[in-house]
Amino acid sequence: MFSHGKKTSKEEVGSVNQEAIQQLQSLMDHVEESLKRTFQNIHQGHPTETLVRFLKARDWNVAKAHKMLVDCLEWRVQNEIDNILAKPIIPSDLYRAVRDSHLVGLSGYTKQGHPVIAVGVGLSTYDKASVHYYIQSHIQMNEYRDRVVLPSASKEFGQHISTCIKVLDMTGLKLSALSQIKLLTSISTIDDLNYPEKTQTYYIVNAPYVFSACWKVVKPLLQERTKRKIQVLQGCGRDELLKIMDYSSLPHFCRKEGSGSSRHSGNGITDNCYSLDHVFHQQLYNYIKQEASLLESVAPIKQGSVHVNLPEPDPEDVKILKTIECELHRLNGLANPLNGFKINKS
Repeated sequence: MFSHGKKTSKEEVGSVNQEAIQQLQSLMDHVEESLKRTFQNIHQGHPTETLVRFLKARDWNVAKAHKMLVDCLEWRVQNEIDNILAKPIIPSDLYRAVRDSHLVGLSGYTKQGHPVIAVGVGLSTYDKASVHYYIQSHIQMNEYRDRVVLPSASKEFGQHISTCIKVLDMTGLKLSALSQIKLLTSISTIDDLNYPEKTQTYYIVNAPYVFSACWKVVKPLLQERTKRKIQVLQGCGRDELLKIMDYSSLPHFCRKEGSGSSRHSGNGITDNCYSLDHVFHQQLYNYIKQEASLLESVAPIKQGSVHVNLPEPDPEDVKILKTIECELHRLNGLANPLNGFKINKS
């Protein structure tokens, strides 16, 4: 579920790893032209680093990394991912409903230039549109991050930046999260298989009891390198996060204790990076509409969601999700006999 990513150090890319990179590069030289074209959209001028991401995702096994990368490229071609930023979710009211029920946005940048992606895990309801719209919107944000946000950050900070950090707000997480597991599995599988090693660190904030109970049983199932990437912070995490970013880049739910993933903040709705009115989502939506208008002369914009083939989840992820389901069912059984007891208290 969590992608396994960290910066590639000189020590890490030793002689053995350099050989693996060369072997994978040699294999990629022989793929079809259509796959080479979509690979350019992935690597954005940094092909070697992209090969390293897929190698790391498969523990530097060249054959497995090659299969993973080719599968990813074929998925992109079959589902026209290269054109997904020219397929707006229309009308805008529908897109606003998607944004209001899938809480995610860009709140700013760390001091080193990494984009800060805020995710309202606990308060996202995914109940205002079909699954396909949520999948489409998620992939669009991934592609916009990789094609626009990261290259812009690299230019602004004067160094190549290829990863982001994610701040996951667990405010409002309830036992009813069980009903959203299927969609969340699809989203995480898309990320794991097609956008590996793009998240440097996951910061968990505002964690209620439900999260703590699930984390206790899931943590032992994770690989060590994955565990090192996940940090569960005290309360809203403000003090810890201010060590790596300025106050202006803090997600709105981290700015004061107990603020949670509110849809409005004290300074107005534009502070809420989940909102369609926030500058990030305005830029993203305008970019997509602009790209669509360029293609309109060839094919008119169609209403309706983009149907993307969903890859099969990794067996390890299935095991983790089954564990979460079992724990949620167990907690539900404990909570029901206790009248008035709220299991989701902090």
